[in-house]
Amino acid sequence: MPEVTGVKKAAILLLTIDQDSAAEVLKRLSPEAVEEVSREIASMGEINKDSRKEVFGEFYSAALANQYLSEGGLEYAKTLLKKALSDQDAERAIKQVTQQVQTTPFSFLQKAESENLLTFIQDEHPQTIALILAHIPAQKASEILVGLPSQKQVEVVKRIANMEQTNPEVIKEVEQGLAHRLSDIVSQTFEKAGGVETVAEMLNLADRSTEKGIMEGLEAEDPDLVESIRRLMFVFEDILLVNDKGIQSVLKEIENDVLSLALKTASEELKQKIFKNMSERAAQLIAEDMQYMGPVRVSDVEQAQQKIVDVVRRLEDSGEIIIAGRGGEKEMVV
Repeated sequence: MPEVTGVKKAAILLLTIDQDSAAEVLKRLSPEAVEEVSREIASMGEINKDSRKEVFGEFYSAALANQYLSEGGLEYAKTLLKKALSDQDAERAIKQVTQQVQTTPFSFLQKAESENLLTFIQDEHPQTIALILAHIPAQKASEILVGLPSQKQVEVVKRIANMEQTNPEVIKEVEQGLAHRLSDIVSQTFEKAGGVETVAEMLNLADRSTEKGIMEGLEAEDPDLVESIRRLMFVFEDILLVNDKGIQSVLKEIENDVLSLALKTASEELKQKIFKNMSERAAQLIAEDMQYMGPVRVSDVEQAQQKIVDVVRRLEDSGEIIIAGRGGEKEMVV
C-alpha cells in the first residue's frame, strides 16, 4: 500500500489487533502521535479485509526485520529476510531496516561486545567517549563506564550530564573517525542525547563502588549536579527493590503523616509491601489516614515521597540497607 500514509497504516494496524494490545501500543507513543493516530482512527470508515491483511503483513515483515537485525546485524538480517519472505516483502523490509540503521548514530557499535568496545575507545578524549556512550544502550554504556579509569569516569559523566543537543555534523565526524564503514550521514535534525537522565540511568546499572567513586569525584566540582543525578537515580516506586528488613529500617525514621501522604499515589504493590512490614494496627491507621485525607496537592505528595527517598539513599550510603541490583549483594559475606 505505497499510496497510504504511515499514520493511516498505523491506524489500520491498531484496529486489526485486539483492544488491549492496541492500548499498550498507544501508551508507548508520544502525545502528538497518539493524537494523530486517534484522529485517523476516528475518521475511518469500514476497512476491507485485504487492506487489513496487507498492513498486518507489512508490520510483520518490519518486525521480523528488526528481530533479525538485533540478532546478527544488517547483512544477517538481509539474508534471513530473503529466505523468510517473498521477494517483494523482503525488499520492502530490507529497505525499511536499512534506513533505520543508517539514521541511528554509532549503529556500527551496537553489536560490539562491551569489552572489545572498551578497548577500542578507552584512549579517546572524554568528550568523544561521552558522545558514544550517550548514543548506545544504557546497559552497554554502563559496562564501558565501569571499565574506564576513575578520573576519566568523572570527566565522561560530567560531559554526558551537560550534553544537550549535538550537531549531527559533529556526530558524523566522530563516527567517521572511529569507522570508515559508516554508510550514510546522520539525520540533519539535531539529535537529543545525553543529559542528567542518561547519567542517572547509566549509574543505576553500574555497581555501587563505581557509582560512589564517580559521585564523590563530581561532588567537589558540582554538588548541584550530583544532587540532580541522585534524585533521578532512585525514585519512590524503586522502594520495591528494598528488602523487608530494609523497609523496616526506613519506616523507623518516617512519621506517619509523611508516609500517608507519600502513599497517596503509590502503586498497590508498593502499598502492600509497606503495609506487610508494619504491625496490623499501624497499617490500618495509615490506610484510614489515606482514606479520609481528601484531595491533596501533587507537589505535597512528591515532597513527602522525596523525604522517604532521601532516607533510603542515606541508609544505603551508610550500608544499613541494600537495594536490589545496586551491587551491594556482591559485598556481603555469608
